[in-house]
Amino acid sequence: MKQQLSTATQLGQVLLSARRAAGLSQSDLAARLAVSQSRISHMELNPGTISAGQLLALVSVLGLELVVQDRGAADAAAPAVEW
Repeated sequence: MKQQLSTATQLGQVLLSARRAAGLSQSDLAARLAVSQSRISHMELNPGTISAGQLLALVSVLGLELVVQDRGAADAAAPAVEW
């Protein structure tokens, strides 16, 4: 899966989809990350609250890869990042 993100909401959707594709419940993922199930739920619903460290841990556990590149290397028509 390759997904270009431009909003935090999209990140939450990607994390939810990746968790489900991996066959993990929120509780399973929480146990692997040593956080509560409610924290996983909160991160999926409010991805703007995820710290950089938490994002990298999520990406690792879910078998994803985080790539940061110059916008010129991606689709030039992509919308700006919203904070």
